[in-house]
Amino acid sequence: MAAWGRRRLGLGSSRSGSAQERVTLSATDCYIAHEIYNSENAQDQFEYELEQALEAQYKYIVIEPTQIDDETARWITVGNCLHKTALLAGTACLFTPLALPLDYSHYFSLPAGVLSLACCTLCGISWQSDPCCKYQVEYDAYKLSRLPLHTLTSSTPVVLVRKDSLHRKRLRNTIALAALVYCVKKTYELYAV
Repeated sequence: MAAWGRRRLGLGSSRSGSAQERVTLSATDCYIAHEIYNSENAQDQFEYELEQALEAQYKYIVIEPTQIDDETARWITVGNCLHKTALLAGTACLFTPLALPLDYSHYFSLPAGVLSLACCTLCGISWQSDPCCKYQVEYDAYKLSRLPLHTLTSSTPVVLVRKDSLHRKRLRNTIALAALVYCVKKTYELYAV
């Protein structure tokens, strides 16, 4: 998926009409996990290097080993999918009563609220302690052109960029909590009467 995005955007192409200069990165900004098979435990070594780079909180991490870069990109994609599902389902839960008649809105809003809460809980449990949750896969051709990708042996590395996700987490948790409050209130109204 990440390789598809790079091919689609044309890795190495420059922005036309842009007068921006190429900015060099310091050694603390970018880490490159090279694909060098020098022992039978090379895969374990690649995983260890990636884990160390994630914990060191580099701005950019370039992952060259094919199996690890695919797994990491998929893991980040699943996390993003759960995050977006929690947001969209929670928003649907909260705004469905405004769009549908009150007699029928709970048939849509309650399942959406439960889905939002489930996705938010799964995100919190699975991704909260994972250092990979602070990173996103970079697809922007201009930003990729600033990195030292010419030193790689792989033509389709995965590039991770560190991003602050505090506001995203707060938004997701707030919407899921509001959906939970709505679901509890609506369930009480339906079954207590």
